[in-house]
Amino acid sequence: MSFVSTFQHLPLVDLCRRAATADAAAVTGSRNRAALTLEDFATLLSPAAGAQLEALCQQSQRLTRQRFGRVIRLFAPLYVSNECINNCAYCGFSRDNPILRVTLTVPEVVREARSLAGEGFRSLLLVAGEHPRFVAQSYLADCIRALHEFIPSISLEVGPMETSEYEPLVAAGAEGLVVYQETYNRSVYERMHTAGPKRNFEWRLECPERANAAGFRRLGIAALFGLADWRSEAIAVAAHAEYLRKHCWKAQITVSLPRLRPCAGEFQPLTTVRDRELVQMVAAFRLFLPDVGLVLSTREPPALRDGLLPLGITHTSAGSHTEPGGYTGAGRNHVHQTVRGRIVELAPGSSEWAGSAQTTQATGQFEIADARSPAEIADIIRNLGCEPVWKDWDAALACG
Repeated sequence: MSFVSTFQHLPLVDLCRRAATADAAAVTGSRNRAALTLEDFATLLSPAAGAQLEALCQQSQRLTRQRFGRVIRLFAPLYVSNECINNCAYCGFSRDNPILRVTLTVPEVVREARSLAGEGFRSLLLVAGEHPRFVAQSYLADCIRALHEFIPSISLEVGPMETSEYEPLVAAGAEGLVVYQETYNRSVYERMHTAGPKRNFEWRLECPERANAAGFRRLGIAALFGLADWRSEAIAVAAHAEYLRKHCWKAQITVSLPRLRPCAGEFQPLTTVRDRELVQMVAAFRLFLPDVGLVLSTREPPALRDGLLPLGITHTSAGSHTEPGGYTGAGRNHVHQTVRGRIVELAPGSSEWAGSAQTTQATGQFEIADARSPAEIADIIRNLGCEPVWKDWDAALACG
């Protein structure tokens, strides 16, 4: 049985009703139990729990230090391609957006990675749009092999694949896979994805299980907050993470809590998640899933990130760029525009995101909110009484 069948029978309506109506006594009772249920998690997302946010955050911090110590793992996203065959209303890489695109060559990917290694990173997340013509399985394997010599921890955030397609990537040296479901609301999912293979809700939902079968040792999931009601999305993510923790028990599970950011296409969020609500989610996830990693990206502004880091965060990005070649300018000599996968002549001024014909920088997936350098973030982590960790894995540890 996969999570798809489990998800079909999830009492989301009842859980969301609980999240909206739980009283303070129920919140206190849930918080004091050793092992929380999904119903307790819904209670922790309630307005009543929000009124006790300081106490929840204190417990979240204590639990995080019990399970993870004072370490926070640093990683960087490395975008290798912004080509895509999907139309996703909220994504800057969406197929029909008139943006500047590029797929880095393997030497250009190495150039970007060496720059990041010079900043201290030993953990990279390779990110690409979904386009088999530009981002083939063999291309990804070549990138992984080239980086594995000096980057011990490589994760992927790419289009979903079959288990048999993931296996060569694991063999090449990839150890982690991240896949956002984007939204667990089926009707919203259908409206947001109008073309391309990403329209298949179930195929995407089962992706972490296929990756686990292929041998990935880290699995990351998330919803993209701003597409549907934040409480129902959080409950679905929590149920998914709990399922993976039990059924993919050999893998480390991480949960990201990303909020929508401005991007090409100028999509406006359908729902709002306030800063205080994001803090409440971090605390609720930590209390419900004490051993699951929580990931914070540069989507969030500096002051909020500084406040969230000690409350329950175990992984964070720093100094991020969301465009291919963003760290070194790699790929600028072959930036182009595509329409449905076909390279076309650049149209000057086609959009503010595409720029002019003289523009040589590929378009990013979205705007980041925290532009501080990796060194600055590492100093912030130390000032918070924690330790920045650049490397926590080496393939030699798994050798017989």
